[in-house]
Amino acid sequence: MQNSLTSSQKRELLALLEEKARRESRRKLYTMFPDDGPCARHLYAKHLEFFRAGAKYRERAFVAGNRVGKTEAGAFECALHLTGQYPDWWTGRRYEKPIRLWAAGKTNETTRDIIQEKLLGVVAFNAGRKGFSGTGMIPGDAIGGATWKAGVSDLADTIKVKHVSGGWSMLGLKSYQQGRGSFEGTAQHVIWLDEEPPMDVYGECIIRTATTRGLVMLTFTPLEGLSDTVMSFLPTEYRIDKHA
Repeated sequence: MQNSLTSSQKRELLALLEEKARRESRRKLYTMFPDDGPCARHLYAKHLEFFRAGAKYRERAFVAGNRVGKTEAGAFECALHLTGQYPDWWTGRRYEKPIRLWAAGKTNETTRDIIQEKLLGVVAFNAGRKGFSGTGMIPGDAIGGATWKAGVSDLADTIKVKHVSGGWSMLGLKSYQQGRGSFEGTAQHVIWLDEEPPMDVYGECIIRTATTRGLVMLTFTPLEGLSDTVMSFLPTEYRIDKHA
């Protein structure tokens, strides 16, 4: 049977399919933790426990091995708080208005290559203006303008994110490499630390969220062993006196 489509119609269909794929790639948030299927949320009990704990505790840590989805969990929760687009099943903390959120990693490069990409996708140009592909956890149509860090190629400083209530949440990207001083200043509603932070940075984050009664959440593999950060999250009966 001969193909009934003309060359022009085939090109138009291909363009439509490409646009459909592009739009779907910018909606990753809505595909996470579905009701059923191979990625159904009931298969991720520890992730759900981590989310649920946010309704009760200001400080949380997802401490686990590599490649189990810790960073995905952190990026997912950050996207929900920034946009206010909580799924019906969500039992963690909710923010009904735009928020201020910091996300930080060990170095400027890991913040750019891991956290920034997980949240926003890759750096892209639209009409000559630098922005993001929107293929990360934050829906592409919710990403607003960005300012960029000096001296670090393609690392954003602050990004506006549209909240469902109206107005803009503000996402700031930081690194432990910048030192404790870079975490001083404004109050924040949420701070996400991906990979284990130095204790002075962690302490500053607690201060930054004190007036808002905000959240500080950590996602990391304990590569440094029983560090002070790890010990602070262990039940009392499992703690050891390292100076004994």
